[in-house]
Order: sequence, then structure tokens, then C-alpha cells
Amino acid sequence: MAPVWSSTLSPLVASAVCASFAPATTRLGCWRMPSMGRSQMLGGQPHPLLPRDQLKRKPTVAHVQKETGNDVMVSTEGLLQAQLELYHHAMAYVKSAVLRAAADLRIPDAIHRRGGVATLSDIATEIGVQPTKLPHFRRLMRALTSLGIFLVGQGPNGEATDVHYKLTPVSRLLLEDSSCTQSPIVRVLVDPLSLTALCSIGEWFTDERASALTLFEVAHGCTREEMTAKKGTRGMFNVGMISDSRLLVETIIKDHCNIFEGVSSLVDAGGAHGATAEAIAKAFPHIKCTVLDLPHGIAGAPTIANVEFVAGDLFEYVPPADVVLLKWVLCLWQDEDAVKVLRRCKEAITSRDARGKVIIVDVVIDMGMSQDDVLLRETQVLFDVQMMRVDGGERDEQQWRKIFLEAGFRDYKITPMLGFRSIIEVYP
Repeated sequence: MAPVWSSTLSPLVASAVCASFAPATTRLGCWRMPSMGRSQMLGGQPHPLLPRDQLKRKPTVAHVQKETGNDVMVSTEGLLQAQLELYHHAMAYVKSAVLRAAADLRIPDAIHRRGGVATLSDIATEIGVQPTKLPHFRRLMRALTSLGIFLVGQGPNGEATDVHYKLTPVSRLLLEDSSCTQSPIVRVLVDPLSLTALCSIGEWFTDERASALTLFEVAHGCTREEMTAKKGTRGMFNVGMISDSRLLVETIIKDHCNIFEGVSSLVDAGGAHGATAEAIAKAFPHIKCTVLDLPHGIAGAPTIANVEFVAGDLFEYVPPADVVLLKWVLCLWQDEDAVKVLRRCKEAITSRDARGKVIIVDVVIDMGMSQDDVLLRETQVLFDVQMMRVDGGERDEQQWRKIFLEAGFRDYKITPMLGFRSIIEVYP
């Protein structure tokens, strides 16, 4: 008898990888949203994208019984449901921790080496789990399957120990040997230093001494760049950005290649080791690509055909080109600095026809989603809070529009992409 595979949240998490958006066009005067129709297949059955509580149980309605002063009395069922939700939110950091553990232990690779299906003992042997830790490892795998990172199935013998694990679209993204592996970016995002900084939000908001500091500085006494230099983690950060860029740019080239139509030169501002520029130069050999970044950002960058590296500060100078690309860059700064960067980019654009533009790849909060798209919106707003660490932030459409106008641009177009980011074309 074949194993029966299950994963309680896989319809929710797998949709982050498999769902796509129809393009939406935005102009300074008006905008329109695409129609949405999203579902995820699991075991041959369609599952609509729903909030977690709707996938598992009917929502509980708390009946108000009595209100006295600041206290609202609710039914026992409603009170316990509220506590459950509170605990669920409070424990969310554990999800991040077990996901990083899966990446660090290379559990997906262990399952993949076993032909895509493996028992607990198979995986433990592959990754070298100590015998005394096997019961704890079973608990880790239970958590990962509950989160939809892996599927779990009962083997033909039907015994408690006869359990097999299988990869999902999400865990396949953690395969280290994949050209689009996302394990490195998971290690960047799930960083103890970031969690510590976010736990200082209360102090950052209320302590007058913190008014001129970033959240990261309040928590650690130094900037993120200083900490990166101190701990020697610049290489890990670059590898993480490269892994994100490869998947993202592959999608752009495949599904949105029209944004490069007629372009003969491009500057990837903040492009680090040139993963994005390399992919563009390979797909469009006629485009001369330049990577602009700070000296430490491009230090150790490889030699890439048709890609030139320039050390510099984009607040001061951007090399001339038809297109300036800003991938996940403007979220690092508040509006005042973002406008300064955009003005430099505008000065660099050599063509004033349809070719000349700034291409921004970043979050546009609430863009391109249906009303019930909880996973997408949560990801966007959590990234916004995450950027507080360095006093940056994500933006909704009106906030983007504001800085475009202040920087002197006349028009823009937003195209929601696969996942939580959008392509924004901004015209001088």
C-alpha cells in the first residue's frame, strides 16, 4: 500500500512558490487591479487559499456576556480561542527557528538523496544525528510537517515507526545543489541578531536617547554594517542575496522580459557580486551591464562576461545608462534618502524615450492580492517591520507615488510578480 501523504499547512505555504499574478498597470492618475483566482493542488485535490483557521476548523464566535469597566466578559470557548491565537502569534519565531534548522541540517538534501522519500532513521543517518538526539529529531520533523515544509506518510506496515517523509515545493527550494536554492537567504533572514533587534522595538519607540539611532543600534550598540564586519558575515550575506536574485531574475526574464525591450545599457545599483546583472547579460547579450556598489560590496566579485563592476556611492553618482535597476534597495531608507537616490538615477538615464527608466523590484504593500490572501499580505507587512532594524521600510502604492513625484518622475507602472514583490517601471 502506498503511503498516504499529508501536510496540515501545505496548501498555504506551497502557494507562496506556485502562485502567480496577472499584471496590473498603474499610472499617476489611475490604477487597476488584476482579477485573482488562486488554488493549490495537494494529492490531486484543489484547495482554495484560506487563512489557517479556516483550513482546520470553523471559526469560533466569542459571545459577549458582560462588560464592566475595562473588562469584557466572553464565553469560556471564546476566551480559550483568544488565548490560543495569542500563543500562536507569540510562538511564531519558533517556525523560523525550525525552518533554519532544516536548512542548516540539509534535511531536504538527505530526503532527495534517498530518492525523494525517506524514513526518520534514513534522514538521521544521512545528516549525522546523534543517537541520543533521535527522539528530539522526531519532534523537529513533526513540527516541520505540521508547517507544510515536508509531507509525511504512513508506510505499508502501518506501524508507528513506519513513517516516511517527502519533499514539498517549499522544501525543494532548500536543496543546496539546486540552481535556485533559497537556503542561503533563509540563513540571512533567520538571524538571531535581527530577532534581538526587533525585541527592542518598545525601547526604540519610547526612549528619547534612541531617537537618533536605528533599531539595530539600540539593540547592539553598532550599525548592521559594523556588526557584519566584526563577525565576518559579509560573505554569508552576499550568498543569501545571490540566491534570492537568481530565483527572482529567472522569473523576470521568463515572464516579464518585455521590460528590457530596446534597452542597450543597464546599471544594477547595489548589485553586490553581480548575480542579477550576470543573468540579464546572459539572457540579453546586447545589453551592456554595470554593477555599482560600495567598495566592500563588490570586493571579491567574480569576473563576468559583459558585466563591469564600479565601486561608488549611489547617493553621489550613478553611471549613465538606459536603465537603472534597484532590486530590494530603496527599502533600506526612509523617504528623504530614497528621493535622493531616485534623483541620482534620473540624472543617469541617457534615453528619454520608452527605453529610459528606473526599474525597481520591491514590495508594494497590498498590490496584486485578493481580499483573502492572508499569506501574501502577512509576508509584505512582516518585511516592512523587519526593515525597521535599519530604519528602512516597505511602501504601499501611494507612498511609492509620493517619492516618485518628489524625485521629479512623470509616470510609473506597477506589475505584481510571483510572490510578494512587484516590478515598478518609473519614467523620467
